[in-house]
Amino acid sequence: MMRVDMHFHSLCSDGSDSPEALARLGKKRGLAVMSLTDHDTMKGVPAFMSMCRKLGIRAVSGVEISAEYPRTLHILGYNYDPQDEEFRAALAKIQYYREERNRRVLAKLNELGIPITLKDVQDEAGKGVVGRPHFAYALIRRGIVRDVPTAFSEYLGREGKAYVHKVSLSPEETIRAIHRAGGLSVLAHPVQTCSDIKELPDILRWLKSLGLWGLECYSGHHSREQSEAYKALAAANGLEVTAGSDYHGRGRPGYHFGVSVPENLLPWARLGLRM
Repeated sequence: MMRVDMHFHSLCSDGSDSPEALARLGKKRGLAVMSLTDHDTMKGVPAFMSMCRKLGIRAVSGVEISAEYPRTLHILGYNYDPQDEEFRAALAKIQYYREERNRRVLAKLNELGIPITLKDVQDEAGKGVVGRPHFAYALIRRGIVRDVPTAFSEYLGREGKAYVHKVSLSPEETIRAIHRAGGLSVLAHPVQTCSDIKELPDILRWLKSLGLWGLECYSGHHSREQSEAYKALAAANGLEVTAGSDYHGRGRPGYHFGVSVPENLLPWARLGLRM
């Protein structure tokens, strides 16, 4: 067995730690392979990869893209070329959609009499990509809500008073953009895509037809029983099995950094690694 983590977030999106700090944390936790997968941005990848090299940790370029779908459907991209112009343009398009949603969320909150500003939210994000967690932190700081779950249930979640759907790329466009950049695509935390596992085989067959490479079976979101069920579905659909904690730091307590997996979990060479 060895410990890896191929799904976690830095302050470049909605995590609380710097890319360099996460590399150091991985070294401390004894991780053999790591991939920083911030939401819709590669901004932290160069610094993270550089620190991993210094620390002697095997690292893979990563990103998590929120695809357009009636429910949560996040595609992880691995081992892509970060200089690929088409991929960079695709992420820039997603960032534009994200900024549009942020403006609309802010307008709804203001209409509800909540006096937060874009600067309040940007201050919470620092240099990172602004997302709903940063709105939650701003609401907490203003004393509007007591914690992040309340911010989402009352205002920011799908049933919240200030919820705005974020337009994004379709699953087909997302997978194609990753592949054109030389990368591999993986469905993240499938439990969020469909709570009823009976629905998942059809979704996996569809995504596989679009070029999906893997399924995140080991996850901070999954029970042991769910992980085993997802592994069986991955095998049945010719998908690789991946593992990640979805660690966010202070913004999402309870997720432990690093996952124990068999050493032969993946064809590591496909991810550009020599084990």
